[in-house]
Amino acid sequence: MIKTAFRWLLPHPFLTVLLAVVWTLLQNNVSAGMVVFGLILGIIIPWGTAAWWPESPRSFRLGRMISYSVMVLWDIMVANVQVAWIVLTVPNSKLQPAWIIIPLDLRLPEAITVLAGTITLTPGTVSADLSNEGHSLLVHVLHTDDPDGVRDEIKERYERRLKEIFV
Repeated sequence: MIKTAFRWLLPHPFLTVLLAVVWTLLQNNVSAGMVVFGLILGIIIPWGTAAWWPESPRSFRLGRMISYSVMVLWDIMVANVQVAWIVLTVPNSKLQPAWIIIPLDLRLPEAITVLAGTITLTPGTVSADLSNEGHSLLVHVLHTDDPDGVRDEIKERYERRLKEIFV
């Protein structure tokens, strides 16, 4: 009974805390009033939007998600340098853009969303479309000699880890 009431009041407790922290940081002023207002927003927003949220994954490994996030941040920094180098040194006539279809082993919408977001956040690649069945992702790459290698790298570097995070 208490667990049901708690779940009704805080349908997404992690999001509640995250919204409160982000609100407080955005204010550039850590005061009791800002923290309380952040908590109020953190309760009202998830509660008001809970009807439109999909079911949560059965299991989510936070520790692995943290290491995945650090890896993605590193990849974003490296890709920024690589894209800058391509822009500065490769003439447009020598660019080799490619459309790549990534077959997906992932089935959870949350995991597919994180994968698509990861690809789009990484400079030089963009997730363009998801198949109707959700079994493949269409990705555009700015410049590559080996489209199959890019596909294999995305599957090994990102999708494999996401399968371990969203169990």
